[in-house]
Amino acid sequence: MHLDAAHLVSRPEVPATTGAWRDPLALLLASTGEGVFGVDLDGLCVFINHAGARMIGFEPAELLGRNMHDLTHHSHADGAHYPVEDCPIFNAFRQGLPCRIDSEVFWRRDGSCFPVEYSSHPIVDGGEVRGAVVTFVDITERKRAADALQRAKDELEARVGERTLALATALKQVRELAARSETVREDERTRIAREVHDELGSLLVALKMDVNWMDKRLSEQEQRSADAAHDMRERMRCKCQNMSRLIETAVDNVGRIITDLRPSILDHQGLWAALEWQAQEFVQSAEMALDWRMAVADAPEPPEPLAMAVFRIFQEMLSNVGRHAHADRLGVHIVVRGTALSLCVQDNGVGAPPHAFEAANAYGVMGMRERARHFGGEIQIDSAPGEGTRMYLTVTLPAETT
Repeated sequence: MHLDAAHLVSRPEVPATTGAWRDPLALLLASTGEGVFGVDLDGLCVFINHAGARMIGFEPAELLGRNMHDLTHHSHADGAHYPVEDCPIFNAFRQGLPCRIDSEVFWRRDGSCFPVEYSSHPIVDGGEVRGAVVTFVDITERKRAADALQRAKDELEARVGERTLALATALKQVRELAARSETVREDERTRIAREVHDELGSLLVALKMDVNWMDKRLSEQEQRSADAAHDMRERMRCKCQNMSRLIETAVDNVGRIITDLRPSILDHQGLWAALEWQAQEFVQSAEMALDWRMAVADAPEPPEPLAMAVFRIFQEMLSNVGRHAHADRLGVHIVVRGTALSLCVQDNGVGAPPHAFEAANAYGVMGMRERARHFGGEIQIDSAPGEGTRMYLTVTLPAETT
């Protein structure tokens, strides 16, 4: 059974005076820019509009009664055969299901193909499927635009990837440079500390011994001399004693400078003792109560670079408490489990919002994080206004040291 346009659209009665509107379906088919054709159950063309016939290179009359799959849908885009049994257009009336496809091609009379978006809807007459109506549109420009957009996207992703790699490389180099600079700085501190200790410290001690000798000699001379020179010698003795006190102060200052540059306890007694000493020194100076807990069992000392990094991070944590917390109690908890070192510093001070520790000028926090990151560690900070601050350092110790 062949279908004509009268089978596809029910038309209302129109007055005889409107002859131009006697076939609205034909007018609709002629005016649309989309291709529209109908096929019967054998796949033979029942009708096709001019736009559809023109897109595949035929005149409408040439297509009537011909198999549309064999004419325009016989192959995939790569030229592979397209079995009619797989054709969604025919399945529309075989299974009674509509479809919409935008990933296939139609073939022209001259053997070329073009990408299409088509839909196929079954035609039902008297409760039975009689065929299908197919609408299609050439989407060459849409595909071209989509391909250009995809190329631009791929190019952008490639450029972003290159920039990301370049930034990652630059960041790695900056971190390596920072780590190298820190190593050089620690080496220089060690050198200066040793020179101050060996040279200036020794000179001050020798000078104090000489001053003490002079004071002793003047005292002996006073016992044997006449009263006439007593006042002069007494003033000289006072001067010597004053000089001795100044030298003692200088010796103490030298010791403090040496400790700041390179804590000798770190070299002589190791990291665990140095951390406890630093905590005790801090709370004594800041007049704070200390809750000290350290569970390192028999864990061996970390290697020198890591030990120094942990010690400097701990110093910075205490420095932050001293500068900003306004606290009266400090908790320090240090634990080693397996190869994992965990160090926590907690205060009961004023606290701060989280973004304060991410600020561009939070150089102390940035320095701690960079030190920790260099050894594969991490710094975490929990704080809120009025709730104090907790700073955590976690780092993995080398296996050979545990």
